[in-house]
Amino acid sequence: MSAALIWSPFESEDTAAAAASQLLDERLIVCANLFPGMRSLYQWRGERGDARECGALFKTDARLLDKAVARLAAIHPYETPAIAGWRADAAAPASVAWLGELV
Repeated sequence: MSAALIWSPFESEDTAAAAASQLLDERLIVCANLFPGMRSLYQWRGERGDARECGALFKTDARLLDKAVARLAAIHPYETPAIAGWRADAAAPASVAWLGELV
């Protein structure tokens, strides 16, 4: 067992919470931390953008990472969501045990 994290921005705290709730219900994550009021400066389709978004950090078991990323991509409200997932190099044993309850 090992830990994994997924990061993604959302248009609002409500849309981030809805995605988190669905992933929790489907037992693909054990926790989501939401960061409302995040300012995003970006390049999209040749244009510069500046927007307020809500960042979300999802915690999961590494064995579920690919499935959780794919599911988040399917339910994300953005046309082309930015979603990045990675396996953690280190995690506290109690955290790993908690994440392992998913599988």
